[in-house]
Amino acid sequence: MGHAGIVQRILENLSQAVLLLDSKLRLRYMNPAGEMLFAMSARQAVGEPVEKLLRRSRAVASNLQQALASSHPYTKRELRLALSDRVVTVDCTVTPLIEPNQERALLVELQQLDRHLRVTREETLLAQHGAMRALLRGLSHEIKNPLGGLRGAAQLLERELPDVALKEYTQVIIGEADRLQNLLDRMLGPHTVPRKRAVNVHEILERVRRLLLAESPHGLVITRDYDPSLPDLYADADQIHQAVLNIARNATQALGGRGRIQMHTRARRQFTIGHTRHRLVAAIEIVDNGPGIPPRLLENIFVPMVTGRAEGTGLGLSIAQSLITQHSGLIECNSRPGRTKFSILLPLETSNG
Repeated sequence: MGHAGIVQRILENLSQAVLLLDSKLRLRYMNPAGEMLFAMSARQAVGEPVEKLLRRSRAVASNLQQALASSHPYTKRELRLALSDRVVTVDCTVTPLIEPNQERALLVELQQLDRHLRVTREETLLAQHGAMRALLRGLSHEIKNPLGGLRGAAQLLERELPDVALKEYTQVIIGEADRLQNLLDRMLGPHTVPRKRAVNVHEILERVRRLLLAESPHGLVITRDYDPSLPDLYADADQIHQAVLNIARNATQALGGRGRIQMHTRARRQFTIGHTRHRLVAAIEIVDNGPGIPPRLLENIFVPMVTGRAEGTGLGLSIAQSLITQHSGLIECNSRPGRTKFSILLPLETSNG
C-alpha cells in the first residue's frame, strides 16, 4: 500500500470528522466520520459550499472565512453546532493550509463530544443489562425448583382427592405455578441462538407496519423514511421482527392508538457500540409523538417489570434489548413530551456471514 493509500485509510478510520475546504470554502473532502456527523454522504456533499452544511450555524461559517483570509489557525472548545436535524457539541480545530504555488485551503477537524457521552451511556446500559440477566438467571434457578415441587405435589394431591369439586383448587395451584414459570421464562428472554441469514431490514419494518395498522385501524399514522442503500443484515429475521414489533407496539400503546409513528433507517459509519467500533452500523429509529416516558422510568426502561402502564409487565422492551444484544447490537431511548425515539443499532460488517 502506497503512502497516499495509508493516509486515506487513516482518515477513513478516524473517529473525528475531517473536512477539507478550498479557497472558496467549497467542500473538497469529507471522511466517513464527517458523513455520520452531517448525515450526508461525501458524494452528495463534495463541491457544495460549506454554508450548505452549516446553514443553521452561520457564525461558524463566518469564522471559517476569517481563518482563510487571515491564515490563522484556531480552536474552539465545546462549540454548539446547529445541523439540519439536531444540535451537537464539538471541539473544532481549523488549520489553514498554505503551500507555495498552491490554492489556499482549510483543514477542519470536528470532535463530537456528545459521542463520548453516548459511548459511556451505552457501556453503562450494556453492563446494566448483563448484570440484570445474571441476577435473573440465578433468581430463576432458585424459584423454579420449589415451583416444580409445588406443582408436582398439587398433581399428586389431585389424584388422591375423593371429591371432584376439590380438584378446582389443585387446578388453581397448577395453573398459577405454570403462569409463574412462563413469567420467569419471559423475564430471562430468548434462549435460542439466532439463526442468521441475509435479511432485508425494510421488509421487516413493513411487516411490522402492516400489523400495527391492522391492530389500530383508526387514528394511527405510520410514516417511513428508509435509506435504500442500506445493505442486507446478517441476522435472525424472526428475532429482529420481534424486537421491532415490541418497540413499535409499545409506541402505539403510548399513543392510545391515535397519533403518528415514524420509521427511519440510516447507515452509520465508524460507529461504536459499547466497547466495539464497527465499520458500518444500521440505525433503525422508531419515533412517536406521544406523551413521552416519565424521567423516573427512562433510566430503567429496559429493566424487566419496569412499566408506566398498570396492566403492563415491562417485559416487551427488556426482551427486545436481549434479542438485539444477541446480535451484538443495542437499543437506545431518548424521550420528551411529544417525541420519543427508540434507536436500534445493529452492526452490518458481518452481513456476508
